[in-house]
Amino acid sequence: MNPIALTPAAIPTHGNDLIGAVVTRELRVGKIRFRKGHILTADDLPTLAGASESIHAVQFAADEVHENEAAIRIAKLVRGEGTMQRKPVQSRVNMVATHKGLVRVNVDALFALNLHPEVGVFTVMDYLPVVAGKIVAGAKISPVAISAAKLEAIEQELRGLDEPIVRVAPFIPIRAGIVVTEGLNEKIRERFEQTVRQKLTWYGSEIIRFAYVANERDDISQAMRSLLADGAQMLFTAGGNMMDPLDPTQLALPEIGAHLVRKGAPAHPGSMFWLGHLDAGNVPIVSLASCSMYSRSTVADLVIPRLMAGERVHSANIATIGYGGMLDRDMGFRFPPYDAESVHEPDEEE
Repeated sequence: MNPIALTPAAIPTHGNDLIGAVVTRELRVGKIRFRKGHILTADDLPTLAGASESIHAVQFAADEVHENEAAIRIAKLVRGEGTMQRKPVQSRVNMVATHKGLVRVNVDALFALNLHPEVGVFTVMDYLPVVAGKIVAGAKISPVAISAAKLEAIEQELRGLDEPIVRVAPFIPIRAGIVVTEGLNEKIRERFEQTVRQKLTWYGSEIIRFAYVANERDDISQAMRSLLADGAQMLFTAGGNMMDPLDPTQLALPEIGAHLVRKGAPAHPGSMFWLGHLDAGNVPIVSLASCSMYSRSTVADLVIPRLMAGERVHSANIATIGYGGMLDRDMGFRFPPYDAESVHEPDEEE
């Protein structure tokens, strides 16, 4: 590319050098703003003649691609299911969720892509629950142009990936059963049920029933069998004590052919969380320790979205939650927006 620096006074004699050139330094002339990346035309010359500073621009070589087009082409190959891309704003192409679901990021591929110094692709966190309209990723290049050969090499690299860099996996509606062993008075029970219904309904799921039983192994296993017989695809348990090796709920798991996947999670709050699994029917069993569904900020609300997206959660998956596992108010963005069905996030100017 050929750089150009032209003073306003030189425009009457050399202005044609700017036609087709691309602005590299933002310039204001009165109320008119020439942004970086703007392609100059003959109609711009009279305005530029009134500028108070030099105009910086470049003329592209025949084999160079403008940053807008490059961002569009990269975004097209970066994004996968559940996303759409917008038009460039300040040469950045944002990618937006088209439905409610779980963001999955191919982190290794993203890192490899950004090793190209010309490229800047950025995403929200992996495993983030989102609603339609949420901006989940952006793509741009750093210079105002990139060589066609370099862009084609990057595109070929992206085409060779086993999975896209960013996608939004939809939540799969399921039928859930809840077994409660804690003694709850009428007011607390109503609040608990309302909270659970709100959360599971947000995923598009339905509740078969709440089974309130004595804190005894046989009663708990019988309630679980009954819910499974009625078509439960996921079980939740409220009450019990994860730290007690004689906890009746945990002892009931082998009675129905289930096993513990993990006791405890590296998060706060969340150390009392446990996850079980029934291989027959692929049924997860999620503990809501101390009726933790009262709260929005629990480790259960980081695990449930993965299950609702159809993923099998293993102990190693829960171990990764420790990074960012201080679930204080600043971590609120990690949790499902249970009070929203969609959002409209505008493209922000840089």
